[in-house]
Amino acid sequence: MNKLLIELKKEAKAMASAQPVPVFYRDLETQLEFARDMFFDHPLVIRLQEDVLPFLYDEYAHGIYHSKKVAIEAGAIILKEGEDMDQDRVRELVLLAQFCGLLHDSCRLDEDHAKRGAETSKVILNNYPLSERSKELIAEAIARHEAFKTEQPIENDPELELLSSALYDADKFRWGPDNFSTTLWEICDYEDWTIKEIIEKFPKGLEIIKSIDSTFRTETGRKYGPEMIAQGINIGSAIYEKLIELSEDPKYRPDDQPERII
Repeated sequence: MNKLLIELKKEAKAMASAQPVPVFYRDLETQLEFARDMFFDHPLVIRLQEDVLPFLYDEYAHGIYHSKKVAIEAGAIILKEGEDMDQDRVRELVLLAQFCGLLHDSCRLDEDHAKRGAETSKVILNNYPLSERSKELIAEAIARHEAFKTEQPIENDPELELLSSALYDADKFRWGPDNFSTTLWEICDYEDWTIKEIIEKFPKGLEIIKSIDSTFRTETGRKYGPEMIAQGINIGSAIYEKLIELSEDPKYRPDDQPERII
């Protein structure tokens, strides 16, 4: 195991834990509690948690932990954004948001993973007691969740607009502290990157994260997402400086061969 990366991983987790709790989790406490209860209690969500497991990539940081957070927070965003809507329908959309969260990265390692994930969602949900309209909403929202892709505008479908935007924003919240407490290290391990490769890729990675700041789609995402991205950037910048410093320390042997860190 690479001692340098193990040490950096521990430091990154400590930095993430030391960050103030993002305001999103305080302001939307009630909505998050409702969404969390649904995630753990609704029989269809529980069923899907089992059915989707073979399609997720825990070793690539896009497994059940990531999907659970996206599902719950997308549901909370729906509740917040839908305060002036019919509440029975809003709760139905919260359920669909949880399905989206669980299914959105079911083809994460495929080319055009959003489109493939949308197709796979229809296969997985084929025998679920959902309307065709619900299945189409889920698939279309998943197809639209990828960053930096030009999507066709949504016309005359406010439910799809809300569902797809909530999924996108909850997914991009993960680009904050989560990115450096878990995601980065699991991807480094999966890809077998050397220290030299990580150092070379790090600045571009930080720039990509910064660029997410302006892409949030809901009012809730635009209000709360930038704080999470800023926290991620702060952690990432500190870790990058530490990475450079430790890579020059003679007690860490050269990175001649790719090494696993987990």
